[in-house]
Amino acid sequence: MRAITYSELGEARDVLSLQTLDNIPPAAGEVRVKLKLSGVNPSDVKSRKGRPGMTHPPFPTICPQSDGAGVIDAVGDGIEQSRIGQRVWIWNGQWQRPMGTAASHITLPAKMAVPMPDDVSFETGAILGIPGLTAAQAVFGGGDIAGTTVLIHGGAGTVGLLAVQLAKWGGARVIATSSPRDFNRVRDAGADVVLDYSADDLAKKILAANDGALIPTVIEVEFGVNVDLDGEVIAPNGRLAAYGSAKEMAPTFPFLPYLFKAVTVDIILIYLLPDAERIAMIDKLHAALAEGALICPVERTYPLEDAVAAHEAVEAGGRVGAILLDCSDA
Repeated sequence: MRAITYSELGEARDVLSLQTLDNIPPAAGEVRVKLKLSGVNPSDVKSRKGRPGMTHPPFPTICPQSDGAGVIDAVGDGIEQSRIGQRVWIWNGQWQRPMGTAASHITLPAKMAVPMPDDVSFETGAILGIPGLTAAQAVFGGGDIAGTTVLIHGGAGTVGLLAVQLAKWGGARVIATSSPRDFNRVRDAGADVVLDYSADDLAKKILAANDGALIPTVIEVEFGVNVDLDGEVIAPNGRLAAYGSAKEMAPTFPFLPYLFKAVTVDIILIYLLPDAERIAMIDKLHAALAEGALICPVERTYPLEDAVAAHEAVEAGGRVGAILLDCSDA
């Protein structure tokens, strides 16, 4: 099989290379997927560059990336032969494992290859693992949101845009923040109100957009930057669902305002989602797709051999959709 690999931490152009490796036969309880597409996420490039405290990769050789979509071409003992030929999307492909989805094939536990509805494209399937499940858990992880207001910071990002669509589909009134250049995209995704995230009086504008009422659910992409703001606008017994804090990883937490509102701070790391919750969120995503309520935009698809450019595109930011790798055999 063809695979992008690295054995040292560093910049994409310094450590990523295309290799030809032996295919891995599925063991008992596993399937092998012939991949069509792989999704490149910020977590993939951060792991490849090295997170704080890391000096070397956790395995001698790593094939990066956790998201992907393709067709099962082999099964191990205990897995029904009828799964061969099944269209699937992947979650946690490279989480705590050396071999991810930046390859022509991946072998992994059968439950991590989710049967994909026939009308869902491989492009969409390659986005559902991290962005899709993160958005679904952020929106629905606290229960029913119908008839409530949801505030989504970073509504133009890959996760944020999916969260806007899912919250609207779930029956909520949606207030989102983004840069002005993305206002139309976020409105088109279903946001009722879109506000400039850099506004000096953002808290005042958020509350005005909700007729003065505090917000029961806040979805946060920059927890450290917005922790004071969120504490001001969130409602008593509200839920703050945070899935990112890249700009400030060690914030000072204003405990008192959160205490006296009895706020639930829900830190989301989708890799660790328990099975029952994951299945529930997969069902949510499939239902939204079936009803035409969820569109997963793609900015660009790169050939597998151009993985360096794909990783650099994710690092550059400012995207209007996901970055994918074409993993199909030449």
